[in-house]
Amino acid sequence: MGIKAILFDKDGTLLDFHATWVPAYGAAAASISDEAGRPELAERLLIIGGFDPLSGRCDPGSALGSGTNADIARLWAPACGLEDAAAVEARLGSIFATEVPASAVAVGDLAPLFARLVARGLRLGVATMDSEALARNTVSSLALETHVDFVCGYDSGFGTKPGPGMVAAFCAHLSLAPSEVLVVGDTLHDLHMGRAAGAGLVVGVLTGAGSRELLAPHCDHVLESVLALESII
Repeated sequence: MGIKAILFDKDGTLLDFHATWVPAYGAAAASISDEAGRPELAERLLIIGGFDPLSGRCDPGSALGSGTNADIARLWAPACGLEDAAAVEARLGSIFATEVPASAVAVGDLAPLFARLVARGLRLGVATMDSEALARNTVSSLALETHVDFVCGYDSGFGTKPGPGMVAAFCAHLSLAPSEVLVVGDTLHDLHMGRAAGAGLVVGVLTGAGSRELLAPHCDHVLESVLALESII
């Protein structure tokens, strides 16, 4: 196929999205509402962010499902009667930096998979709508740092998904063409990023907020998880 590199999303792709982030979102909503003097708003914040308490899942297109900390802050700040969304965004970053590593659930044993991919001659990277710092923390905690050549987040200066900037930066870093890159993720933002950049293959996985029906029209393959990635390479 001419694929020489793989760019992975993080949350919902390397990490089980709901198992990892629902506890972190709950802690953040409780903290933000409590600090605003409105502790009764915690559940409301989760709902307006895109969380469905009945299913325990986040809408894949919502701020909680695929947005940035800034997207969440823009919803939560006015709901709590707070004028400074930037302060709420900073607070979210601080909370998630503690809560996400504590609750992180990988989709499986990723280190052997990454080692096998590298042994095939593939170069690997991670691109997330989370911060670069938290992405690097996750890569380290999963023991993947020796296999990963590139890590970027929404704050790395390459733009945000679904724009092509993160893929373009990955390609520039490795001196590759977009057609030589496989992009894999769990949201439409990930898949549209791959298409916008002209990636050689775009693959969806079902370990995030999206369903097969949602993802399939926008990618070349839909897999149960990245653990099945070798079946299409």
